[in-house]
Parts: sequence; structure tokens; C-alpha cells
Amino acid sequence: MFILFLNNIIINLSYYNSSLYPIVIILLVVISVILYKNLSKSILDELFKSDEQIQQTIKKTLHELNTPVSTIKLNTKILLKQNNDEKIIQKLNRINTSCDDLFELYNDMEYSIQKEVNSIQKENVNIDELIIKSINKFEDIKQNIKIIYTKTTMIVFTDKRALQIIIDNLISNAIKYNKINGTINIYTNNNSLFIKDIGIGIDMKNIFKVYDKYYQENNQTKGFGMGLFTVKTFCDENNIKLNINSDDLGTEVILTFK
Repeated sequence: MFILFLNNIIINLSYYNSSLYPIVIILLVVISVILYKNLSKSILDELFKSDEQIQQTIKKTLHELNTPVSTIKLNTKILLKQNNDEKIIQKLNRINTSCDDLFELYNDMEYSIQKEVNSIQKENVNIDELIIKSINKFEDIKQNIKIIYTKTTMIVFTDKRALQIIIDNLISNAIKYNKINGTINIYTNNNSLFIKDIGIGIDMKNIFKVYDKYYQENNQTKGFGMGLFTVKTFCDENNIKLNINSDDLGTEVILTFK
């Protein structure tokens, strides 16, 4: 508005002298650029400052959450050494497992912040280590489902945390959508990782919808429909080819590392 007002004044002043008009235009452009630079800088500085403050607050909160969880875990270990009662030991182990789950959430949040702020450094990753860690994580919730894992020596160059999240989600889905007393086969071949269940399968007409955010093949199953969306996102970001083969005999997910 100020520039338009100034424009009208200068044009009126130069109305009777057309030779001044090019100078007037140049002057207006220069004034506009100076004003834009100064105003945008002040606005953007405040925005960046606010964004940095939010990041610092989240980091501080995460750190503060980490401290009490570590304290609970430490005291749980002490109590486990001092008790012989089987029922108390079971309860303490559940507390211990819950602490591990909170640590995982902490790591996920920290990873998300780091991913947004800085570029994630890739590294040589032993897939065997990640699969075993994931299988142990689901030991208490898989119930009667049997996980058959053929040990691998495959090493891939990738984002380790992202790959752990991918494997966790795929094994979680294989448990969630499996049959009672079902099995999950996990093995590698060449440069691919296979995770196969004998569950309810995915209707072929919905096979391309499973990557959509919030989509769930079975609405009776607990969850938010973020699993395969998250998997697909991380696979795309890390140049991992994702294939899903499914029928009424189960679902096979294949990760191919390029």
C-alpha cells in the first residue's frame, strides 16, 4: 500500500515531464526491494527463531523423559536381583519391558528431530542384528505365533534407524494379521529380505491402497493404519525396493537393497 501511494505521488509530480518517468520507475523498484528485504528479514528471523525454540524445547523434554525412565529401569534391575517370588519377578519384567518400549519411543522421537534438522548419516548395517532385536521386542505379544528366522550375514549400507523401524513394522504386521498358531518365516536371499506370514492376506483390489496413510485392510484390528505408509516412506527415502505378494494363504513382503 505504501509503494502504491508513493507511486501515485511521484507519477503526479512527473506528469508534466515524461522524461522523468523511467527514473521514477527505477526509484520505485529500488525502494520496493529495500523495503521487501528489510521487512521479510524481520519476519523470517522471528519464524526461524520460533522454530529453533520449539526444537530446543522438544529436545529438552525428551532428555528429561529419558532420566526418570532410566531411574525406573535401574531400580527394577536391583529389585529383580533381590526377589525370588515368581509373580513379582514377572511384574518387574513387564515394567522392564515397558521401559525398553519408552526408550524406543525416545529414540524414534530423537531420530525424527535429527532427520528434519540434519541429514542422517548412512552406515554399514548388519541386518541380522536388527531382525533379532525386533523378534525379541515382540516376544511377549506374539502369543502362539512361531517366528522362524534363518540367520543371515547380509550387510547393507543404509540408515540404520530407518531400517529398524521398517523391520519392526513388517514383523508387527505379520503378527497382527496372522492366523492363530500361525508362523512367520524370515530369511534373506541374494540382496533381499523376505518376511512371510500365513495370515488373512490382502484383497488384491486393495493391494495399492495399503501404502495410504490411515488405511487398514481389517477394521477389526487395532492400529492407526500407519505401518505400511511408514515402511513405504522410509523405503523410498533409502532406495529400498518394496514388494508385497499376498493371497488367502498369507502375505510375503520383500525388501530389495540396491
